[in-house]
Amino acid sequence: MVVVDFFATWCGPCKVIAPKLEEFQNKYADKIVVVKVDVDECEELAAQYNIASMPTFLFIKKKEVVAQFSGANAEKLENFIQQHSG
Repeated sequence: MVVVDFFATWCGPCKVIAPKLEEFQNKYADKIVVVKVDVDECEELAAQYNIASMPTFLFIKKKEVVAQFSGANAEKLENFIQQHSG
């Protein structure tokens, strides 16, 4: 499963969640691939996925978005990874 992290360099909550995302990337290395997308550098991609707030996480399996949520909630992020990476 691919976990896409839409973030901004100036976003405080994005900076807070980044170490946890890295931790989960290592913990679930056999199940997920993390892709970080800077919304200021990739405006078209952010618009394509209707990203309105950061951070927003998309969970993609077989080219389909299976889930997404916004906010720097580490517990919720790990629950989504566990739920959708199986």
